[in-house]
Amino acid sequence: MREGIMDKNFWREYFSIPNIMGYFRIALAMLYMLLFYRALDGAPYWPVIVTIVISGITDFFDGKIARRFNMITDWGKMLDPIADKITLGAIIISMSFKYSIVVPMVVFYIIKEGYMAVAGIISIRAGHKIEGAMWYGKVCTFATYVILIVLLLFPNMPEVMVNVLVIADMAIMAFTLIKYFIYHRGLWEELRGKLPKNMEK
Repeated sequence: MREGIMDKNFWREYFSIPNIMGYFRIALAMLYMLLFYRALDGAPYWPVIVTIVISGITDFFDGKIARRFNMITDWGKMLDPIADKITLGAIIISMSFKYSIVVPMVVFYIIKEGYMAVAGIISIRAGHKIEGAMWYGKVCTFATYVILIVLLLFPNMPEVMVNVLVIADMAIMAFTLIKYFIYHRGLWEELRGKLPKNMEK
């Protein structure tokens, strides 16, 4: 009986409908990169746009379904932003295949997300409950999505416009990273007494 309950909880935690939609979004990100790469070699471009549209629709509905049918899980709370970051990362990387100026943007993105991952782990170990993104983090994500969607929708945009958009986004990323560093430094100073001894060394 207990084993049956555990199996039921396992499937509810990791394979609820919203979580399956999250896995689907990750798969779509991989498909998107393949389609974009093929489009650079002359394949139709419209499947690239359709894939992103489907991903966006899925992202919109998975949260609504989770809340409407009480399918919110701890794993789902982690999976949704992971799917967001993978999708965003896939678009940025694909753009670097076409525009060389996007290559530094890829580096910025990796540094930013890598720092956020490490900072999150340290904060959790210190006993701090991870909350939602700060306002500057949300602005950065929104701005990056908008700029990348513009680049996707207008593949023949003049190079000077591409450069302006990408440089602006990198500036926003840099500002966001600095703000998060300041925030975490203050947080860690506040939690220093709670840090495990092996982390204080």
